[in-house]
Amino acid sequence: MKLTELSRRVEAQVEAVLDVVPNDAIARRLRELGFVAGERVEVVTTGPFGAEPLLVQIGFTRFALRRSEAARVQLREVAAP
Repeated sequence: MKLTELSRRVEAQVEAVLDVVPNDAIARRLRELGFVAGERVEVVTTGPFGAEPLLVQIGFTRFALRRSEAARVQLREVAAP
């Protein structure tokens, strides 16, 4: 599943950040910001127009991402405790 497909307030784990083009600067920046394998992430809310931007929380940090940026983040579901 991609980050754009994650429902609000549902936690998931980052599996990978996919490069859309070779040497994808946006994918590289997402990895630098903490979108790395194993990190937990959730969509806090979405913007009012076209559900953009997405307010995403990873750890204790929140980011506003465009849907095109969030689509690069591949997720896996978190097992229930």
